[in-house]
Amino acid sequence: MSTRKSTIAASAIAASLLLALGACAPDPADSNGTTGTGGSAAPTGDVKAGCEDYAVYGNLSGKTVSVYTSIVEVEQADQEESYDKFEECTGATIEYEGSREFEAQLPIRIEAGNAPDIAYLPQPGLLRTLVERFPDKVIPASEGTVANVDKFFSASWKEYGTVDGTFYAAPLGANMKSFVWYNPSVFKDKGYTVPTTWDELLALTDKITADFSGTSTKAWCAGIESGDATGWPATDWVEDVMLRTAGAEAYDKWVSHEIPFNDPQVVAALDAVGEILKDPARVNGGFGDVKTIATTPWTDGGLPILAEDGETPECVLHRAANFYQNNWPDGTTVAEDGDVFAFYLPGKTADDKPVLGGGEFVAAFRDAPEVAAFQAFLASDTWANAKAKATEGGGWVSANSGLDVNNLATDFDKLAASVLGDKNSVIRFDASDLMPAEVGAGSFWKEMVKFFAEGKSSKDVADAIEATWP
Repeated sequence: MSTRKSTIAASAIAASLLLALGACAPDPADSNGTTGTGGSAAPTGDVKAGCEDYAVYGNLSGKTVSVYTSIVEVEQADQEESYDKFEECTGATIEYEGSREFEAQLPIRIEAGNAPDIAYLPQPGLLRTLVERFPDKVIPASEGTVANVDKFFSASWKEYGTVDGTFYAAPLGANMKSFVWYNPSVFKDKGYTVPTTWDELLALTDKITADFSGTSTKAWCAGIESGDATGWPATDWVEDVMLRTAGAEAYDKWVSHEIPFNDPQVVAALDAVGEILKDPARVNGGFGDVKTIATTPWTDGGLPILAEDGETPECVLHRAANFYQNNWPDGTTVAEDGDVFAFYLPGKTADDKPVLGGGEFVAAFRDAPEVAAFQAFLASDTWANAKAKATEGGGWVSANSGLDVNNLATDFDKLAASVLGDKNSVIRFDASDLMPAEVGAGSFWKEMVKFFAEGKSSKDVADAIEATWP
C-alpha cells in the first residue's frame, strides 16, 4: 500500500498505520544458533557475495521449512520468489503450500499431529483460537523475530500477534481494503467525477443506474465465493460501512463485543450495504441478479469492469482491497487513464477518512532453528524488499519501515500510500479478523452468504451472528 516516494513518505505511512514492519535481522553477535534465536551468523569469510544480509540465519543446509497459507495463485508465485535468496544463501528449502481451504484445514492438521512448520494466519482471532485450543502446539515467536518486531513494528501490530501476554506471530504483509475499482473510460465518457463523500457515492450510483437503464450494465458488481472462506468479502463491506455510518469508537466496541452484534448501529450498517448490493437495479453487473453475489468467485467479482475498446462494460464499480490488483488479467493497465483504477471509498464528509486494513501473521508450530530463522527472516526488511521486487504487477504492500518504497510496483500503490499517509485517516484492522474465530471466520461469513442467497434481513443476520458469540 505504499509507493515510489521518498523514505519520508514511508515513515509517514508507518506513522499513519501505526505499523512498522521488520527491517534488519538481529545483530549476528546476538545470535547463538540455538532454537528460538532465528539462526546464527556464518563466519564473515564464509559469506558468499550477495548473501551478506542472510549471514545472520546461519548455515541451514539440508533443513526444510514447510509453509501453509491461504495465499494462492497469482500471489503465491510472488511469495515463493521472495524466498529464493534465503534458500540460496542459507541452504534451506522452503516448501510452500497454498490452499483455499486453509482456515478449515489448519486446525484439523494441528489436531492430527500434521501441523505445518509455519502458517500465515489472516486473522488475529484465529491465532487466539489456536493458542487456546492447542496451547502446546503454537510456538512463541523466536528471539530474532521478537527483535525485528520490537525495532520495526509498532506496539499495536505486535499486540495483534500476542495472546495473553505471549507474543507468537509477526505481521507479514498489510493491506488496505477501502477502495472502489472503476472503469476510467466510462468516467471520462459520462463526465463522472470521483466521489468524496458517502452521499456523493450514492448519487454516482444512481447516476450510473439511470444512464445505463435498459442495458445489461449495472453500477456495481460483486462476488463473495471463496471456497471454505466464502462470505469474507461481504464482511469487508460491512466493516467498511460500519466505520462510515457508526464511527471508529462504535466499531471498536463492536469488535470487542462491548456492543452486541445485533446492536442497532450494526443493523444500520448492514442495511446500508443492502441499499447498494441488494438492489437489483444496481447489481450484479456481468453476473445476474442479487443472488449471484453469493456464488460469484471473489477473484472474478470485478472483472466485468473491463471492456474491449469501444465496448460498454457490464459493471462500473467494484469495492475491493488493494490486493485485488493481482486479479486483473495480464496486460491490464492499472492507471487513472488506463483500463481500470480505484478511488478511496469515501466517508461521511470529505475530511472523514476511515480506512479498513488487514494483514497476515506468521505463526510457528515446530521448535527448531531453521523454523525460527525463517520466521525472523519474514519479519525483516530484507524479506519485505525482496517481496516488493518480486511483485512486479503491484497489489502488495508492507508497512515495514525498512521497505524502500521505490521497490513497489505501480501508481496504484502510490494512491494507497497517499490515503494511508493522510493525517486525517483513521485506520482500523479488519473486524472479523479480530473477532473470535467462530464468529469472524464462521457465522459472520455464513450469514452474509444467506444475506444475499436467501434474502435474509439485516436484523435476522445480526441476531443469528450474535447468538454464536462465545
